[in-house]
Amino acid sequence: MLRQGLILLSDSDLARRIATSAPGAKTVARRFVAGETVEDGITAAGALNRAGFKVTLDYLGESVERREEAQAAADTYLDLIDRIQSEGLDANVSLKLTQMGQDIDDAFLRANVGRVLERARAADMFVRFDMESSRHTQRTIDFFRTAWDEGRTNCGLVLQSYMRRSEEDVRMANRLGARVRLCKGAYREPPEVAYQDKPDVDANFVLLMKLLLAEGNYPGIATHDDAMIRATRAFAEERSIPADAFEFQMLYGVRRDRQNVLRDAGYRVRIYVPFGEAWYPYLMRRMAERPANMYFIVKAVLAESPFSFLVRDGREPG
Repeated sequence: MLRQGLILLSDSDLARRIATSAPGAKTVARRFVAGETVEDGITAAGALNRAGFKVTLDYLGESVERREEAQAAADTYLDLIDRIQSEGLDANVSLKLTQMGQDIDDAFLRANVGRVLERARAADMFVRFDMESSRHTQRTIDFFRTAWDEGRTNCGLVLQSYMRRSEEDVRMANRLGARVRLCKGAYREPPEVAYQDKPDVDANFVLLMKLLLAEGNYPGIATHDDAMIRATRAFAEERSIPADAFEFQMLYGVRRDRQNVLRDAGYRVRIYVPFGEAWYPYLMRRMAERPANMYFIVKAVLAESPFSFLVRDGREPG
């Protein structure tokens, strides 16, 4: 119930207006969002690289309905790619197709994203297409297939283990040799298209993880769930899959303790670093994925209130 409530709030304009105008809201969000500008994202990426982590940078935004806004988002990515290259960062980029104009016009979307893919290819950089709600799943995969078939193979997909169709999509990507980020999923979906119970989502995650590690091309296993991490490590060891054949991926500000443990154990760890003004829906979905993140938010609010004495220490939530 808590997860569904948080997902509903992520789509609420009223809740967004209240939350984003609250005193200290941006300060709290900075735990999970690097800031609002390209410079903020680049600064966070540099710090993570120096700490031994790879990075993917994401300019927040989705469901864009105006061409000028979608073009501006693509322009931001062009700037971002240039900055990553000029700074020599170990980083790539992730983007959402609805931010690029998917709900405006297919030809416009192809041209707009095409600019980003070409700039990234010139920089020898990878671009990940984030997966959004099920309403866009087939269209996102179709767009990816078109780009791939046109020779733009510097792009890859995100696939979600709560989606019932994902095994078929993973097998398709494996046949192509395309790179996949596997995550659980964080949108409110109907039972006919998505598993509703955590044990089912987890079981499918393990199934898809094994397919990707055994047959895929450098997959990203995106999870903060200790059980999923243990299952991934155990399968890699059982099949003698080397640590440089895949990477764990985690979100900026989430389970930093676990990020360090995996890095220190010799695994490649990539941190997904979001930035931009559209941080509210992103933050709500992160809490829906892992309600323990709410601990940090409550703690941060208390620290700036008359009840700051209730905040006892700075330990990471479990």
